[in-house]
Amino acid sequence: MATFKELLQASFKSNDTEEWLDVHFTRPIGLVFALFWNRLNVHPNVITIISIFLGVGAGWMFHYTDLAHNIWGVILLMFANFCDSTDGQMARLTGKKTLIGRMLDGFSGDVWFFAIYAAIAWRLMPQNIPFTSIQWGIWSWVLCAVAGFLFHSPQSSLSDYYRQIHLFFLKGKEGSELDNYEQQRRVYEQHKKEKNAVGMLFFYNYANYCASQEKRTPRFQSFFKKWLTTRNEDVRQKFLEGSRPLMPYTNILTFNTRAIVVYITCLLNQPWIYPLFEITVMQGLYVYMHRKHEGLCAELDEEGNSK
Repeated sequence: MATFKELLQASFKSNDTEEWLDVHFTRPIGLVFALFWNRLNVHPNVITIISIFLGVGAGWMFHYTDLAHNIWGVILLMFANFCDSTDGQMARLTGKKTLIGRMLDGFSGDVWFFAIYAAIAWRLMPQNIPFTSIQWGIWSWVLCAVAGFLFHSPQSSLSDYYRQIHLFFLKGKEGSELDNYEQQRRVYEQHKKEKNAVGMLFFYNYANYCASQEKRTPRFQSFFKKWLTTRNEDVRQKFLEGSRPLMPYTNILTFNTRAIVVYITCLLNQPWIYPLFEITVMQGLYVYMHRKHEGLCAELDEEGNSK
C-alpha cells in the first residue's frame, strides 16, 4: 500500500513543472479530494465540470464591491482550483486520461477567467477611471476584452505548450500531452466521416489550438522535426538544461499568480489593476519566456542533431 507522500509524488506531472504553491498546498488537498472521489467511482471529467460551476460562481461574486461577496469569490475560485488539481491527479493515478478530459480541463480555466473578466468589467462600469472624474462605462469591457483575449489567452496556451514540450523531452510521449495540428486534424477528419458531431467540435477546436501554438514557435518546430529523426541523447539533455529554468515562467503565466492578483485587487476594491497587470507584467514575462525558448531551439538547431 503506497503512502500518501508516495501517491502525492506519483500524482505530479514532474518536479520540474510543479509550482511551489501547488506542491505544498494545492496538490495535497487535491489528492485528498481525488482519493475521496475515486472511492465513489466518480470520473475526473465530472469533477472538471463541477469546477466550471465553481469558477463561474467566483466570477459572479467578484462583480460585487463589498468585502463579504469578494471573500466568497476567493473561496469559490480556490475550490474550483482544487477540483482542477483533483481531476488531473485522479487521471494520472488511475489512468483515466482522455484527450477530451484534457480539452475540458483547458476549457474550464477559460470559462473561469471569462467570468472573472466579465465581472470586473461589469463592476467597473459605474466607477470612475482612477485619477479622473470620468466613468469607465464601455471602456471597462474594452480593457478586460483586450487583457483576456489578446494577452491572457496567448500567454496561457504557449505556457501550456512549453510545459508539454519539456515533459516530452523529460518523460517521452507517455508522460506528456504534446500533440500537433496534423495529427489532430486527421482525427477530426475521421470524426467527420463518422458524422460524430461532438468529436468534430472537440477536435476541430483542438487542432486549431495546436496550430496556434506551432505558428508562434517556428524555431522549435524546425529543431524538433530534426531531433525526432535522430533522438540524440546529448541534445535532449541540452534542451532540458535550457528549458528547465523557463518552467517557473510557465507556472507564473498559468493560474496561481493570476488568482492571487485577482484576490488582492478585488478585496482592495481596485479590480482595474488586474487587467493592467495582464497587459504589462504578464506580457513582459511572456515575451521573455518566448524569446528564450526560441533562442534555445535556434541554438540547438544550428548545432545540428547529428553530433
